[in-house]
Amino acid sequence: MANRIQRFILTALVLFTGPAFAESAVEGVSAGEDPLLDPRIERRKVREAQIDSENLEVGLYTGLMSLQDFGVNSYSGLRFAFHVSEDLFFEAAAGRSKAGDTSFEQLNPGVVLLENEEKVLTTYNFSVGYNVLPGEAFLGSRRAFNNSFYFIGGAGSTEFAGDDHFTLNAGVGYRLLLSDWLSARIEMRDHIFELDLFGEAQTTQNLVWTIGLGGFF
Repeated sequence: MANRIQRFILTALVLFTGPAFAESAVEGVSAGEDPLLDPRIERRKVREAQIDSENLEVGLYTGLMSLQDFGVNSYSGLRFAFHVSEDLFFEAAAGRSKAGDTSFEQLNPGVVLLENEEKVLTTYNFSVGYNVLPGEAFLGSRRAFNNSFYFIGGAGSTEFAGDDHFTLNAGVGYRLLLSDWLSARIEMRDHIFELDLFGEAQTTQNLVWTIGLGGFF
């Protein structure tokens, strides 16, 4: 009988004093004591730029073209791209530049290899691009922008020196999505074609560096 009474008293003490101990522990933490584990997680709000659901991209670009034997000159153009998937896209582009004087003309005053209208260079090309290393670029702690590097290459034609030249092109670029419809691109591409100005055809390497903006429609 005595053992039953003792067990009853102990059970009552646990039931009535347990909440009091828990409340005092919470008050101790709220009073400034650091808990061993804090279950609260502070979540960041990040506004991420997503590519638009449309697949057609139209853009303008400008930059510099290092035309072999003709110096570095301004270059600008227009591009149309069709995005087949998140990784693969096709692009048609046209650009224009104007060549300067060759080193031969500079060393021999009065010698003219090309007339002014023949120095205008126009490129047309169709290329295939592939996005690699997709990721995000952060501006502060609340804004994130999708970005990726890409490889691109293709073929086309270059009008220069009064003739059309079959042209191969290959390069790399970086695309940054500023919003769900606006993109920025930085690109370096090599245009390779044969040119015969000095009596012998030679393969020329013509590097182009451009920056541009594009919109998805």
